[in-house]
Amino acid sequence: MITWTNRYGGSPAAIDGMTTADLRAEYMVEGIFQPGQARMAYTHVDRMVLGGIVPTDSPIAIGDGAGVGTAHFFDAREGGIANLGRHPGAITVDGTRHALAPRDVLYVGRGAKDVALESDDPANPALFYLNSVPAGADHPHRLITRDQSKPVVFGETSRASQRTLRMYIHPEVAPSCLLLMGITDPDPGNVWNTMPPHLHERRMEAYLYFDMADEDRVVHLMGRPENTRHLMVASGDAILSPAWSIHMGAGTGPYAFVWGMTGENQVYQDVDPVPVKDLK
Repeated sequence: MITWTNRYGGSPAAIDGMTTADLRAEYMVEGIFQPGQARMAYTHVDRMVLGGIVPTDSPIAIGDGAGVGTAHFFDAREGGIANLGRHPGAITVDGTRHALAPRDVLYVGRGAKDVALESDDPANPALFYLNSVPAGADHPHRLITRDQSKPVVFGETSRASQRTLRMYIHPEVAPSCLLLMGITDPDPGNVWNTMPPHLHERRMEAYLYFDMADEDRVVHLMGRPENTRHLMVASGDAILSPAWSIHMGAGTGPYAFVWGMTGENQVYQDVDPVPVKDLK
């Protein structure tokens, strides 16, 4: 079963009149992984699609483009699909089967017609997470294993912010048109991600938090630097971060997150840092 929801975004001034429920409805996609389902969320923030696909007894096909207004989903789009579960699965793209172990990512280029996802063991399904954005160029489909990703260490243990960021869909690893995608793991005992906070006015970003205990949460901060809000995020919840918003968070326990970006460029360093002392 495939379900679709929409997110429309808004201006930074709008958050002053939004309740916690309003913020969660507009900037979060909660519980994206549901057994036997594909849960797709279309956001008008740079027209990104987020999807959680959990095949159980049978494969789930996402090639139909009705949700994005084209004959096939990837007619005018590219995408990255990560296996975030603890068990393997496979994705078949136009007849070619790609096996994904945990933490592998498949890049699907513009023009793919038939895309089907399956779990090796229906009782222990893969958890597939999709980021898809409009694309104006063709790049070949490519499997990027965890070992093929590029790790970069950021932060400081003394400030509880040391973390390992792995680039998967990135010009230095696997080229794309506009999509960037990777996975970040805070080091043991470290709680902060994306520290110091920053803005990138030329790109939006989506976070998907995962590998968290049921009782834990990430306190995710958003909003303009002078006017922040917080969201309490559980494992399997995704956050939409418009270009005008900071994005940073601290966890009450271990966690990981997928970051996906799109916009005017793919320059990862094209950011405007915000000193923590300036946050309000």
